[in-house]
Amino acid sequence: MMESHINFHQMNIDDRILKAIANQGWTEPTLVQERGIPLLLEGKDMLVRARTGSGKTAAFVIPVIQKILEFKDINADSYETQALILAPSKELCNQIFKNILQLTIKCSRVIKCVDISEQIDMKEQQPLLKIPPDVIVATPARALLHLQGKNMTLKKLQTLVVDEADLVFSFGFEEEIKEVIKFLPKTYQAVLASATLSEDVLELKKLLLRNAVILKLQEPDLAPLSQLTHYKLNAEEEDKAVILYCCFKLKLVKGKTIVFVNSVDKCYKLKLFLEQFGIHTCVLNSELPASCRCHTINQFNDNIYDIIIASDEKFLDEEHEITSTKTSKRKHDKEFSIARGIDFQFVSIVINFDFPQDIYSYIHRVGRTARGKNKGTAISFLNIREQNLLKDVDDYIKQGISEQNDIFQDFNFKLEEVEGFRYRAKDAWRAVTKIAVREARLKEIKFEMLNSKKLKRYFQENPRDLLSLRHDKALHTVKLQDHMSDVPDYMVPTSLKEYIKNQEEEDKGTKKKDKAYYKKKQVGYKKFHAKKTNPLVGMEYTGLKKT
Repeated sequence: MMESHINFHQMNIDDRILKAIANQGWTEPTLVQERGIPLLLEGKDMLVRARTGSGKTAAFVIPVIQKILEFKDINADSYETQALILAPSKELCNQIFKNILQLTIKCSRVIKCVDISEQIDMKEQQPLLKIPPDVIVATPARALLHLQGKNMTLKKLQTLVVDEADLVFSFGFEEEIKEVIKFLPKTYQAVLASATLSEDVLELKKLLLRNAVILKLQEPDLAPLSQLTHYKLNAEEEDKAVILYCCFKLKLVKGKTIVFVNSVDKCYKLKLFLEQFGIHTCVLNSELPASCRCHTINQFNDNIYDIIIASDEKFLDEEHEITSTKTSKRKHDKEFSIARGIDFQFVSIVINFDFPQDIYSYIHRVGRTARGKNKGTAISFLNIREQNLLKDVDDYIKQGISEQNDIFQDFNFKLEEVEGFRYRAKDAWRAVTKIAVREARLKEIKFEMLNSKKLKRYFQENPRDLLSLRHDKALHTVKLQDHMSDVPDYMVPTSLKEYIKNQEEEDKGTKKKDKAYYKKKQVGYKKFHAKKTNPLVGMEYTGLKKT
């Protein structure tokens, strides 16, 4: 017997929300949306467990907006905060805020939403809260500060949402959550959303939920193998660098790519290494200002650049604990998360340059690709010490999808065919010294802080100039040689020459299209084009020509 599926228009959702959903191009709800939205509209407390990229955010945002619209239809002049949405990182708060704006595009005059997660002076955010907004998005620490400062009140709160609930305690927000609860009314609807059901989530469930429905979907933690392909490649540290260089330079890897490493230092080492070959990348780590990280993610989603090198927040914490005993001056943002929750759009490939140290980190890293119904690829580089970790991940994924064969396929790469690249890459890798990495870190942080603070007002007045602010610029702490960015024909393996030739022809066509596109974006282009195409206005007299 086939299960009957319901669509958005069958859920008694307001027409304004349905129009916004249509604007997003969503033709049908995902499984978590189909099961979760009707239950939340009934007012039930819920613990939602669904894999990354399954549409959890919309599953709780749509009912929140629906309930506020119903309230506003009766109490049009009422100004009370109806919903508080808590998330462990500023990047995730920023993403949720944007999702709410997209889904309230047809009722933006009725519903007001603010994001107060940014760590700026509280006085700057007070005007946003003077007239209570309908929805507030914040980290637990930031919400508590404003509640204690009496900048906002939650006496009439209808809904509390905690997204990525399994990270809230691990990010050190246990005390803040307990304090925030003291400011809530006696009755409210609570929702916990998480990719895993850890002990921390069950502890939160006891604190917040009453007679809750547990929506645990019968689906694996990752997209099926038909949608997400896993590759493995055995290589030691220097060989990993050679392979990564070849993948990008020979266009063996195409599309938007996230490269994961286990430390901030490795972020910059890889950036400086690839910089020598003219491969532009940007880094994301906990040391950079929050506004810079959000801007980087937005530009990546807008296709301004294609490669991000990211450090996994789990290992940043461990690194910080080790270095703190040595009076380290490095400051890490505990509200930073790159492997979790953030919706990087249309990521084709995730590369684990350093293999993650546990199963869940692997799941959340590769969960950045193959989101929704898009296909994706995960490539993992492994040294001898990481082989056991691979086996644990392989066994875990097999259990989830009842697969007998190996999950990880071999990534066919013959190092002997790229000996010329290997010689270049090893010299470039050794050229990136610890001093160069340290200088790069300082230079990047100073540059981003300058952009974040001193130029903030300027960019508000000149938004077009903000588009020219790129995060993939060369740091120049390693000497760059012009010839390194070129690949002579004799270095290209024979088996790839035809492929490279075809790729170059494709790129030429793409560049022409891009040039025409950006030309149209230039100031005054429309007026110039209209004048040029109008024969009465554009006609020019050049004088009589002498024969």
